[in-house]
Amino acid sequence: MAKSESFELGQDQKGIMWDLLMYLPTVSGLGVGAAIFWHGDSQGLTYLLFFLACFFFYQGMHRILGRLMWLPSSPVALDVSKQRVQLKLKSGEVIELVKDLRYFSDYAGKSFGLTGMDMTGAKRQYVFHKGQFSDVSAYERVGSALKVFA
Repeated sequence: MAKSESFELGQDQKGIMWDLLMYLPTVSGLGVGAAIFWHGDSQGLTYLLFFLACFFFYQGMHRILGRLMWLPSSPVALDVSKQRVQLKLKSGEVIELVKDLRYFSDYAGKSFGLTGMDMTGAKRQYVFHKGQFSDVSAYERVGSALKVFA
């Protein structure tokens, strides 16, 4: 791969539905549990369950909004070469990861993580899902292009 290869990213609709099916019952159950224990003797358990409900709500919303690509920090394009990875964010900012670049693939083959330092020395971390790519072959091409950084 002497030249760079570009990939456009899109919304991951299947992933959004999966996240909704996973986080909605979890947050609801924790919230109902906190409400039940609020009127009992276990105030400490109430605060713990309410904290967990808020935490999972925040994590779920961040994950869903990231898959929808509504966050300004969401990547919309990926450009890979042997020396660096360039990301275009929703805000229009272009991030170039040039140092300590690492590629982490999951065992199921449905997502991968990318970490590295940009030109300013700030550490950046991104997660990409299979559904964000135009087709399966694009996902496999970006995976094989990024194996250089594994």
